Amino acid sequence: MEADEPTGFVDEGYASTSANTSYVTSIATEIREGIEEYGRRWASYGRHFYGLPIDNEEQQRNDLQHYKFFLLYEGRLHLAPICPDPQNILDLGTGSGIWAIETADLYPTARVVGVDIAAVQDTWMPPNCHFEILDVETDWDFRRDTFDLIHAREFLFAIRDWPTLISQAYESLRPGGYFELAVTVPEVGCDDGSCPPDSTYTEMSKLFFKIAKAMGIDGNAGKLWRQQLLDRGFEDVQQTVFKIPTNRWPKDKRLKTIGALEVQNFFQYAQAGFERGAVALLGMDSAELQVMLARTRKEILDRNIHTYVHL
Repeated sequence: MEADEPTGFVDEGYASTSANTSYVTSIATEIREGIEEYGRRWASYGRHFYGLPIDNEEQQRNDLQHYKFFLLYEGRLHLAPICPDPQNILDLGTGSGIWAIETADLYPTARVVGVDIAAVQDTWMPPNCHFEILDVETDWDFRRDTFDLIHAREFLFAIRDWPTLISQAYESLRPGGYFELAVTVPEVGCDDGSCPPDSTYTEMSKLFFKIAKAMGIDGNAGKLWRQQLLDRGFEDVQQTVFKIPTNRWPKDKRLKTIGALEVQNFFQYAQAGFERGAVALLGMDSAELQVMLARTRKEILDRNIHTYVHL
């Protein structure tokens, strides 16, 4: 990536909310509404502790993240070369449901199912799309050999047992179907030496891996997927790696926009996931964390620092 001309410091952060609401369902109220902690709403359903909230602010972040992927994929919803008229598509950890909804619009022949531990999806959806409550680390009830595509992305702070999840996906796919996984690995990279040696942003990256370890999660799990997929019997396993700029430093317009979206993603993700994880699991002082976040904010908004993370 080529850097743009040096700039002064500009605070590109903003606060916003989402209009998404939970759909009406027959599940218990406490599962549908979650629990309140640290001023946010969290899932009360699921086999394990989940490190991110489920409230409107988180769904707003989920939607911004979706458009970041859309730009990274150059206007595509997925990379898997599925047939033009698929019949069944499954979206794991669907979040706000935006990917499932847009995929249902793109493929009117398909029945698109989005599953999540929380009922936070929009009340409006295409007729060929619906949502279900499911912890994907429990046994799935889907029929074998059903789906043309199973899609999952950004399962950060979520999955402990990847081989079992991969095995369930393998059994649920029809012959010739595709399983597409994507995750951001928050290891900070820099190719031109512009990242300071005492970077607080880099320290925040290390903190992520400490929180993941405390949760029983491998923060580098994505690096093992290729071999795990092959071991389970998947064929023609393809791996694509993207560099995601951490602010608007690239000269290229598309990458600049991706960087702007990543800024917002980081601010909203860090404030929620790091607070509950670092304070509740690692015993970090909340005031210390806020100072660390403030220093990171200043650093990540400096467009003269040309850092990136990998997808």
